[in-house]
Amino acid sequence: MKHWIQAARLRTLPLSVSGIIVGSFYAMSQSMFNWKIVVLALSTTLGLQILSNFANDYGDGIKGTDNEDRVGPKRAIQSGVITPKAMKRALVITSILTLISAILLIFVAFKDHNFVFSLFYLTLGILAIASAIRYTVGSSAYGYRGYGDVFVFVFFGLVSTLGIYFMFAKEMDWLLLLPAVAIGFLSVAVLNLNNMRDEVSDRKSNKNTMVVKMGSANAKVYHYFLVVSAMILVLE
Repeated sequence: MKHWIQAARLRTLPLSVSGIIVGSFYAMSQSMFNWKIVVLALSTTLGLQILSNFANDYGDGIKGTDNEDRVGPKRAIQSGVITPKAMKRALVITSILTLISAILLIFVAFKDHNFVFSLFYLTLGILAIASAIRYTVGSSAYGYRGYGDVFVFVFFGLVSTLGIYFMFAKEMDWLLLLPAVAIGFLSVAVLNLNNMRDEVSDRKSNKNTMVVKMGSANAKVYHYFLVVSAMILVLE
């Protein structure tokens, strides 16, 4: 159990739910709130983050990207405490649980009305699950082509913040776009920081993250842009 908890990387979870919290509190300030929606949204988002962490461990582990050149803490497959077969099984189970949570969330938010909204969110949920897995898994993993930043920004910034608010209000308030983008930038900044740490091993393993593509000097400038921009957007 200890190794599975480590593989889930609990330290990454608070940032993943920040968009849900911001969108929910914004809805609460407008006298719109449903604790069932909040709980199910949090469980779905946490499921996506854990799924992404498991997939990252599995994908980088079987491809040899996690090797002796990696600076960060050893991953589960890299260290041998969890087998690739067990991690693959965990990916399937986590995907199913996350999808169930997403379906329950959609039902509670829209009931048997707004079929178009329900279908849209279901499609979005399936895309999110698939994207979390395809980040490092498979021959065409987009994390190896530098698109991980886009996934993190869209799903853990825009979708989580704006999406949860829409479930309450059934309409969009574009003022919420400012904190949504800020949260997206901060989430990408965490990923960028990890990629800067792993630049040497990623470059040797042909994992072409944004850092590998732009170089360490430009990656630092990019990092400052993300953090400073997020602060400015929050002030607005």
